[in-house]
Amino acid sequence: MGVFRAFPFRASLVFLLLIRVLDISVSVVPGNETDRLALLSIKTHITEDPYRITSSWNDSVYFCRWQGVSCGHKHQRVTQLNLRSLSLKGSLSPYIGNLSFLRVIDLSNNSFNGELPNEIGRLFRLQEFVLERNLVGGHIPIGLSNCSRLRILNLGFNEFIGDIPFELGFLPKLVRLKLLANKLKGSIPHHLGNISSLQQLNVSANKLEGNIPGSLGNLKSLISLSLSYNKLSGMVPPSIYNLSNLEALVIAENHLQGSFPHDVGLSLPNIEIFRVWGNQLSGSIPVSLSNFSKLLELDISENNFSGGLPAIFGNMKNLMWVDISGTNLGSGKVNDLDFLTSFTNCSNLILLELQNNNFGGSLPNSIGNFSAQLEILSLEANRISGNIPPSVGNLMSLNALILNINQLTGTIPTTIGKLHNLVKLYLGSNQLFGEIPSSFGNLTLLNELRLEENYLHGRIPSSIRNCQHLQLLHLYSNSLSGTIPPEVIGLPSLSLSVDLSGNRLSGPLPSEIGNLKFLQELLVFYNQLTGDIPSRIGECESLRWVYMDHNNFSGSIESLHSLKGIEHMDLSHNNLSGHIPKEFAEFVFLVKLDLSFNDLEGEVPSGRIFSNVSGDISLAGNNKLCGGMAKFHLVPCSRKSPRKHHFSFTRKLIISIVCGLVGVLLTSYFLVLCCMRKNKKQASKTLSRDFPFLNISYGELQKATNGFCPENLIGVGGFGSVYKGVLEPHQLSIAVKVFNLQRRGASKSFKAECETLRNIRHRNLVKIITACSSIDFQGNDFNALVYEFMPNGSLEDWLHPYPQTLEEQRKSLSLSQRLNIVTDVASALDYLHNDNELPIIHCDLKPRNILLDQDMTAHVGDFGLSRIIANDNVQTSQNHISSSVGVRGTIGYVAPEYGMGSKVSTEGDVYSFGILLLEILTAKNPTNESLEGLSLHEFVKMAFPKRMMEIVDQSLLTGGEEEASCSRTKALTRSGKAQECLISIFTIGLKCSEELPRNRMKINDAFKDLQKVKDSFSKM
Repeated sequence: MGVFRAFPFRASLVFLLLIRVLDISVSVVPGNETDRLALLSIKTHITEDPYRITSSWNDSVYFCRWQGVSCGHKHQRVTQLNLRSLSLKGSLSPYIGNLSFLRVIDLSNNSFNGELPNEIGRLFRLQEFVLERNLVGGHIPIGLSNCSRLRILNLGFNEFIGDIPFELGFLPKLVRLKLLANKLKGSIPHHLGNISSLQQLNVSANKLEGNIPGSLGNLKSLISLSLSYNKLSGMVPPSIYNLSNLEALVIAENHLQGSFPHDVGLSLPNIEIFRVWGNQLSGSIPVSLSNFSKLLELDISENNFSGGLPAIFGNMKNLMWVDISGTNLGSGKVNDLDFLTSFTNCSNLILLELQNNNFGGSLPNSIGNFSAQLEILSLEANRISGNIPPSVGNLMSLNALILNINQLTGTIPTTIGKLHNLVKLYLGSNQLFGEIPSSFGNLTLLNELRLEENYLHGRIPSSIRNCQHLQLLHLYSNSLSGTIPPEVIGLPSLSLSVDLSGNRLSGPLPSEIGNLKFLQELLVFYNQLTGDIPSRIGECESLRWVYMDHNNFSGSIESLHSLKGIEHMDLSHNNLSGHIPKEFAEFVFLVKLDLSFNDLEGEVPSGRIFSNVSGDISLAGNNKLCGGMAKFHLVPCSRKSPRKHHFSFTRKLIISIVCGLVGVLLTSYFLVLCCMRKNKKQASKTLSRDFPFLNISYGELQKATNGFCPENLIGVGGFGSVYKGVLEPHQLSIAVKVFNLQRRGASKSFKAECETLRNIRHRNLVKIITACSSIDFQGNDFNALVYEFMPNGSLEDWLHPYPQTLEEQRKSLSLSQRLNIVTDVASALDYLHNDNELPIIHCDLKPRNILLDQDMTAHVGDFGLSRIIANDNVQTSQNHISSSVGVRGTIGYVAPEYGMGSKVSTEGDVYSFGILLLEILTAKNPTNESLEGLSLHEFVKMAFPKRMMEIVDQSLLTGGEEEASCSRTKALTRSGKAQECLISIFTIGLKCSEELPRNRMKINDAFKDLQKVKDSFSKM
């Protein structure tokens, strides 16, 4: 001590040297050099590292401090390798087997591929191995069975093939085994029954066959067993039903047979999830199920049970979800529905589906005492008789009441009008009588109303006008009388179907029918309607099916000439007169036309359905028609006028006047053309041919937009500006896209959009009214496109409102609305890519080009950069650039391959769609500063799925008005379902926005998947 005091400098030096020696001793612990070299080998097998995680893996940093690497304090050996959710790509190095002290490996949610090296079996200390959500394939290495300390093995959502190695049954400490969503075949090894410590076993969504091994009944610690979505067959071993600790039994969608043991409810006292739907189970439902006191979800649907359903639900106070549809239960007898009263104790019940069975008897009044949270009640397609209990009006949370296809009698209870949350009301195909209650006008959220095939009489209540969200109205095959209320038939929300056929309705078809611009089906046949067909019916541009036959309509059918999307049209057995519009011969989708038994005259048009020998067309009973194919059996049209000489002078005079006028006009026209560009003439001719709907001038557009004033400006794009306007004399709201022809490429963009829009028609594409190629009042070229006005603006306005927008005016989209929008956009892209003679590529999909109508239906617009691709993948349109050079779009949405010279493709649109989908959920555009240089795909993938709720648009988490009145339990349930929905949508978005085109989903698959998510979410 004294020495150190005498020589303070030397003492400090000695101390520093001592620390240095200790530091050196740590870095040269025998054996840890092997770990460093193994990690470097793992690094060399990683081909893509977008976040540069492994950039720290070099000699300048001690390897125990490398990112994702953890070492033990004692031996300084690698004990954990955590690289989850880092967008890494590459294969797994066999040198991972040299990390002999490794206890935890987590590589989940990346894009590792190749095969799993067998050397991993050398990791004797390994306890957790998580490889979920990668692209690893090949066989599961048998060597894993050497990892005798393994507790968690999760290889789910990969590409593994072959059998499940029976050697996995020799892992004595395994607690969790997840192999779901692979391509595994063969049978489930009975050796898995040897793992007495196993608590979770999930091999769902594979291609497994054979029987469920009875040895699984030895797993006394098992809490969750999931074997669904395979091809398993045979009997469910009785030992499975004796696993007393089991909380979740999921064996749905297989080919399993047999029946439930009579004491199943006693042997599974802890069961919470019981899903056995989609099998071939038979026998009766045991009364012992009443002991499932902890049950949350029961789904035994789509099986072959027999007998009645006992009153087993009184003790299931936590029950939330019950689906017993399509099970063949019931005998059609009066006491079949006695079990319903036992549901009154299920205070958390949200869904009850009993459709497609044989239940008879009548509905007890006790259904009014069901859970106040019940949202879906479906008893469709049974043999239920008697009255609908008025107490049903107590179920204030009900979204769907589905009682159609039964034998119900009596009148419709007016108390149904108290169900203010009702979205779907199906009472069709029963024996109900009386009038339609006017209280239905209180159902302001109603989306679908089906009362068809009953004995209802009286008038259609005008109060239905209050159902502003109504999309489907089916009242057919009743005895309704009186006139059709204009305020009901004019509900703009009606877009799916209006079927009033088979009644006694009289009077005219109201002109308000023209409000139904998105209606697809109009059926009013077999009534007593009179008067002319309203001229405004031509405004129903989305009509595909029109059946107006067997009425007393008169006048011409000229007003139908603009229904260019029509597929089926039946106007037979009326008193219609005049000519058949020649435009009918241009209807490209028309497959059935029946104009028989009217008073039509003149020559039958030629072309398309009129020239197709096998076409479904009937013209019989019109004695004044002539010409047409032989199968019409009409007289030839006379080409000579019987009063030729009488009118010869008049004709010559008219011809002379017309020729003179034409000469003057042509002279003036060519004088103007001298001052115009040479290609103007061709463009004008093209437009007049492609857009014959409305002949419009610059002056009319100038007047409609109040001189293109700034107050009417609603958007500015790359090639021009968009103005709101009102077109006289019909007071039609329009959006006018005026091209700035001074900008390079604007003229080509105009031509490209015209070329595309003249070939397509879909409910989720913008509706073009006409195009204008003219000159303005100063003699300058003027190009504009006129669209139907979309009152809810663009998706951009909803996702990214201006900062100065007041809080109370800010727009907010619910999850349901966002799901509807992305499904609409997917439907439009599927149509563009797959339902045209030549695929159409949009090339600029982004929120600003998604427009929302008054019902928040999405419409894809702006086809200025679109391409039409021939079968040999050559871009064909003359108005389109023929190579990929110069392909433009919007940064962040453009597919990566476009930047490397690749030609445009459907895969490029899918990439843009994937980014759009991710943006809709996160409310972050792909160039948002908070992404810190990452792509939106990379940003989401890093957080998905564990931190998903951190990146979701926060407005989705606040609940909104629709959750304001929900109880806590209900809110939690909806939150859980919403999270499932979000996971599904995020997954689709990530798959669509993969960097490599070959790895992306096809748009038709994305559309189908979104539709499934939408259908599932609608049941919440």
